[in-house]
Order: sequence, then structure tokens, then C-alpha cells
Amino acid sequence: MIKAGGIWVSPVEVEATLMLHPAVLECGVVGAPDDDGLIKPKAYVVFKEGVTVNEELMTDVKLFVKKTIAPYKFPRWIEQIDELPKTATGKIQRYKLRQIAEAKK
Repeated sequence: MIKAGGIWVSPVEVEATLMLHPAVLECGVVGAPDDDGLIKPKAYVVFKEGVTVNEELMTDVKLFVKKTIAPYKFPRWIEQIDELPKTATGKIQRYKLRQIAEAKK
């Protein structure tokens, strides 16, 4: 769970919503600090093959999620990633995504 602005947000719920977008192949959501030090959802997305990734697509994905779930749950940042870090059984290793987010501060 991510505590975003004092409200609990389920990364699984945000990921399920992101997966509804036709350009998204898979994704992982973690909490990342904003400029004020508050934790907000951040999504790491693997896009489907043949999809042109640009600022317009990123904005479209954000708006899609924002229209589908509560506005405080939508990911403030969406970052393209080639492959999600996973365990041998296929579970997303969120701690590795958090490490990536921390390294890019």
C-alpha cells in the first residue's frame, strides 16, 4: 500500500486500471516523493510492441487513469521501462522499482 497525502492507495488497483489502456503491456506502481517530500504514486510501464512512446501518449495514459479511478490515485509520473523486475515466480519486485525511483531523485 502507498500512503499518498494521508490516504491509502492500492498499487494493484492503479496497475489494474493502467492495464486497461490499450497501449500498456504491463506495469508496476510504487510510491515516490514529489518536490515537497510527499509520497505520490509513480508508474513504471512496459508498452506494447509497435507503440510510439512520446509525451502525448504519456499524457493520454495519465488522463485515462485519472478518469477511471479517484484523482488522488492516478500516477503523477509515468516512466517507460523495458522490463519490470520480477521474481522467479513472476511477481513484480516493487522494492527494485522504489530503488530506481530513489536513484532518480
